[in-house]
Amino acid sequence: MSDSTRSGTAVAAPDPAPSTPATRQALELLDAAVGAMGGEMRTGQHEMVRQVSEAIRSGDHLLVQAGTGTGKSLAYLVPLIAHAMESDRPSVVSTATLALQAQIVGRDLPRLLEAVRPALARPVDVALLKGRSNYVCLHKTGGGFPEEDAPDALFSLGEDATPHPSPEVGGAPSSALGREVVRLREWADGTATGDRDDLVPGVSDRAWRQVSVSSMECLGAARCPMAQECFSEKARAAAADADIIITNHAMLAISAFEGLAVLPEYDVVVIDEAHELHDRVTGAVSGQLSASMVGAASTALRRHASIGTSALDTAAAAFEAASELVPSGLLPGGLPDDLEETLAQVRDAARAALSDTKTDGKSEADADGGRQVARSRVTLVFDLAERILAATDSNEVVWASRPSTFTPGSGYAQPDESAPATLNVAPLSVAARLREGLFEDHTVILTSATLAIGSEFGPVAGSLGLSGPGAPAWTGIDVGSPFDYPRQGVLYVAKDLPKPERGTSDAQLQELLVLLKASRGGALGLFSSRRAAEEAAEALRPQVDFEILCQGDSSLSGLVDRFAAEPDTCLFGTMSLWQGVDVPGASCRLVVIDRIPFPRPDDPLMTARTRAVARNGGNGFMSVSATHAAVRLAQGAGRLIRSTGDRGVVAVLDSRLATARYGGFLRAALPPFWATTDRATVTGILERLSGR
Repeated sequence: MSDSTRSGTAVAAPDPAPSTPATRQALELLDAAVGAMGGEMRTGQHEMVRQVSEAIRSGDHLLVQAGTGTGKSLAYLVPLIAHAMESDRPSVVSTATLALQAQIVGRDLPRLLEAVRPALARPVDVALLKGRSNYVCLHKTGGGFPEEDAPDALFSLGEDATPHPSPEVGGAPSSALGREVVRLREWADGTATGDRDDLVPGVSDRAWRQVSVSSMECLGAARCPMAQECFSEKARAAAADADIIITNHAMLAISAFEGLAVLPEYDVVVIDEAHELHDRVTGAVSGQLSASMVGAASTALRRHASIGTSALDTAAAAFEAASELVPSGLLPGGLPDDLEETLAQVRDAARAALSDTKTDGKSEADADGGRQVARSRVTLVFDLAERILAATDSNEVVWASRPSTFTPGSGYAQPDESAPATLNVAPLSVAARLREGLFEDHTVILTSATLAIGSEFGPVAGSLGLSGPGAPAWTGIDVGSPFDYPRQGVLYVAKDLPKPERGTSDAQLQELLVLLKASRGGALGLFSSRRAAEEAAEALRPQVDFEILCQGDSSLSGLVDRFAAEPDTCLFGTMSLWQGVDVPGASCRLVVIDRIPFPRPDDPLMTARTRAVARNGGNGFMSVSATHAAVRLAQGAGRLIRSTGDRGVVAVLDSRLATARYGGFLRAALPPFWATTDRATVTGILERLSGR
């Protein structure tokens, strides 16, 4: 391995003859697949197949940057199929989004397996595995659990919900929620998978919670009377026998951090959308605790376990009073003494309640769904209280948050300091745990269109545990893109605009209006906040003669479909559009980014991570905020060119991209568009693209 590879620099690897039978088989399968599916070999696809195959053989980890249009899913699925012919352990493919998961399971893998079937020694078994709450619980629909009077208690920070009438009482339900639950129960009787994503049309989260359980609420296969029919258990059994398992980053995080056997033993994992892994893992292992959660747990104990809860009620009241006095934001010095004392009360009361409700494992109470729900809520309270109390010693970050309201002129929603605080806890870094729980015992292939910044994989690799003393060997490779970015796209930076402040400025709106009129619509507006997108749409709609849609006007899929179908319609929105829109053709000829997507300056976790890097002698801003922004900016700019026939402009209304010292670092993460800062030049280009 060359020094440049060890440091994470993208290398253009030579293309020698395949060195192993498995690699040769994978390349032969690729040729067969491309021929059978009537396609053409795409730029970088052959090289990616070879690199993935060699990584599986050597056991070294691989980071592959594969530009949009490379066909990277085919390029890693082919080596996994070849590997399945030799291995007695399954391989895993993990995605960040449901959309990609559905694409792989519903389209890519079936087409590929059909194409290569004549060349395989045996069929390849594929399984889709999700978390338990994604499957309908037949024990719950059959009455084995109490109805959720406050279904949001644990999942919305313990806020009480208004009790709703049972859809079974008094004939047909009158509420929308009741009608959804009736439809869910009818669907549960006929579904083959129990998977929420197979329910069309879907239902609200609140309705789904009426028919599903979390992993903590589940009675377990040994105690549940419906274990043989359980959809979640069937999915796990299918995964145990599969050659390839499709799952998500959250399941990987639970496996790596909690040590729980949520996935079968596997030897190889391909992590697609790997630029999302760090944040998805952080989100999956973060926790929140509020006084209302403690109160909800106490209520559940009284209703379903029939025990006294005075100690837990007293602790909840004391915790609420203490949390009202804590300012919102990072708590770098640890918990205030009074808050620490009341949180210890909560922990001790929860521990006592768990002891009082423990059974011998043989009584009828073990199959009591209500009792299990109560215990699961108390367990969560206990675990979070203990974790927050030990945060300083375990290198975790704690901060206080409150419900927020938007203050005009501020640009951001501000916390309501009169409300009790919720305590949040998250790991300062996920690198060490990922190294130990993911990279140590598996061969890991990470791939995305945006893994490197310029030619450097180091920033992303380091955040995942692949740098520093004792880090495992890995290779970074950029297999390129089939697109001719300098000829297909233009990067315009409005360098004469003033530095952005909070909110959307009049100067930005005026610049955006000029660009929209030149392009005659066909613009995807990517904004730093929902409020900024809404304000821009409201301000510009009266000044143009084409439609401007805004996130929130309808379902996201409906908005994207309409944007794609109407060439002059514009669509404004936030982060879900930055990464979730694939609209090739003239309907998306202008992508506008209102500002560099740095983390919010008051983001407690990012602040703590920045300070930690600085304490260790590094540049906290560049390592945390600038790296975060570079990856997000590349994702946003990537919405423009989605096919070889696309042409268009990415316009960034943030002058810092052209004038700040870190601007070059950020620009290096973008596709190599032809660049300009001249407004007249870019408006002329847009006018030509619009057909005028």
